This record gives sequence, C-alpha cells and structure tokens, in this order.
Amino acid sequence: MGSLPAFSIHLPPHPASSSSGDPKPAESIDESTLLNLFKAQQGHLNYFFQHLDLSQTLAFTKALLRFSSLGGTVFFTGVGKSGFVAHKISQTLVSLGTRSAFLSPVDALHGDIGILTDRDVLVLFSKSGNTEELLRLVPCARAKGAFLISVTSAGESLLKGSCDLNVCLPLDRELCPFDLAPVTSTAIQMVFGDTVAIALMEAKNLSKEAYAANHPAGKIGKSLIFKVKDIMKKQQELPVCREGDLIMEQLVELTSKGCGCLLVIDEAYHLIGTFTDGDLRRTLKASGEGIFKLTVGEMCNRNPRTTSPETMAVEAMRKMESPPSPVQFLPVIIEENVLIGIVTLHGLVAAGL
Repeated sequence: MGSLPAFSIHLPPHPASSSSGDPKPAESIDESTLLNLFKAQQGHLNYFFQHLDLSQTLAFTKALLRFSSLGGTVFFTGVGKSGFVAHKISQTLVSLGTRSAFLSPVDALHGDIGILTDRDVLVLFSKSGNTEELLRLVPCARAKGAFLISVTSAGESLLKGSCDLNVCLPLDRELCPFDLAPVTSTAIQMVFGDTVAIALMEAKNLSKEAYAANHPAGKIGKSLIFKVKDIMKKQQELPVCREGDLIMEQLVELTSKGCGCLLVIDEAYHLIGTFTDGDLRRTLKASGEGIFKLTVGEMCNRNPRTTSPETMAVEAMRKMESPPSPVQFLPVIIEENVLIGIVTLHGLVAAGL
C-alpha cells in the first residue's frame, strides 16, 4: 500500500479529569498509525481471499440461482452489524434482477415469517454462528419449508449444525485491538455477498437495459431508457417561424420559448433551417439598421444538426457536444424532414443526464 498524505487529527482535551486530578492528555493519531491500520486490514482481507472455500461458495451461489429461477425469493437475515450487511446484500440482489428481501429475525417471530414458503431460501448471516435470535428462527423457518443456509466465520457452531448448507468465511481476526469490534468480519461478509450477487447477475445474463430498468431514477438508468421523444419539446412549445418572416418581428418567438433559437419551417412543417440568438447578435453587428429589412430565411443555418425521436437521449447529448463546435439544441425530425420537436441541452441536464 502506498503512502498517504501527511495529516494529523488533534481533538480537544476531554473535559473530565483523571483520578489524580490532572487533565487527561489530548487524543491524537498520526500518519504512521493510520497507515499501519490500513495495512493490517489489507492483510486480514487477503487472509479471507486466500482461504475462502470456493466449493462452498459455488454451492451457495447455485442454491440461490436455483431457488430464484423457480420463482422463489432469496431472504437474508442477521442481527446487529451482520443484519445491516444482510440487508445491503439483499438490496444489491434486487437491483441486479434477483427477487430478494431482508427478514428481521425479531419481526419474523412475531408474524413476518408468514412470508416464507417452500420455494424460498433463507440466508442467515452470523459471525459466531450462535446468535440466539437466529437459532430461535431456524425451526420456525424449517417448518415453513424454506431452504436454510448459514454464513458464519466459525468452524463449528449451533447454526451450522441446523442448516441445510453452510458457508464459512475465513476470518483471521478483527482489526480491533481487542479482536472484538466487528469491522473485518463485516467487511468480508459484504465482499462475499456482493461478489455472489454479481455472479448471479452474470449467470442470468442480465442485460445493460434490464439493469437500467431497475434504476430508472439514476443517471445510468436514464441514459439507457430515455429517448429523445421522452424529453423533447413539441407542438406549442416550439419556436417556429417562416423563412419570409422579418427577423425583428420574430424576437418574441426567439426569446419566449426558452430554446435560444427559431426553427424555420414551410407550410407542411418541413424544417428549412435554424436561427439562433447567436445568429441574431452576429447579424446585428454586421448589418446594423439593415437588420430591420432582413428575413429569417436570408440569415438562417440551412444545414443544422438534427436528431430523431427514437434516438437515445444520451446520444443526442453527445451529438450536441461533438466537433467542430457544441450546440445547445437539436431539432427533432421524422421522415421527409418533418419537424416534430426540439431537444435542448438544458432539457437533457434537467432530466438528469
């Protein structure tokens, strides 16, 4: 592991006094201590990777795949820190297309176990394998017909002896100097569960589009789901004019629609060209008072970049930003160059792309 930037943390003295009446020394930590902790944790994680039983892991993964393929749900449970990890892994599986849920062991014993069926698998996370709440849950879950899997860091445990399948996560020791605080054990639980989740994703051939469908509000989902037609302005929102219209008579249309341009069309709505606020400034500078006699058609760009309604919105954004110079909008056209909308860079950004 490389060296870390030099820094130190100094906290104010604790307000309490020692038994001798003298103030306690200020709490502090230095770079060397912090670096050694990271290196120690790295060593503990390497121990896990080097000693993980892949045959157990494969059996675990196949069991989850089998039950989910048959329409069952992969339930996870755990207490304390292991419970938080179990909850997170369940959410990862859901986002990757596997039916999953977290089952609180306490709530399960007070009615929630009714959700379990003989098509489901229940994964019980416990460092020691002797967690009382999980041991009480096991016979109840077995009575519902669920397939039980224990995931522990203990060679032998009560939980291991009562489940259908067992996985041991090799734990060298906790990073905690007392070997008590669950910081290394939860780290390897997370690594194990999330890696298996990706294995299931690949086994199910989850497509990028299917993944995006599970994340519609995120940037990834939007980039793979949204098309130009979903974001474009249309009908009365379009800043349209005819090529024979005087430029100065179209200033309201140019500025009021929030597009920064005019879309020049004919009677059949065929796109002729575009005239931007930048074109207006350049024309005014070059023509002076002569601008009052100029028509939009005389000064418009008759070869603008365009897009189609079925184009992915993210591709439209790339087209706007492409050389030789970026543009702020794209007219949306269909067959025979008929104008149906406009997509703007502001609109794409506002949509979260």
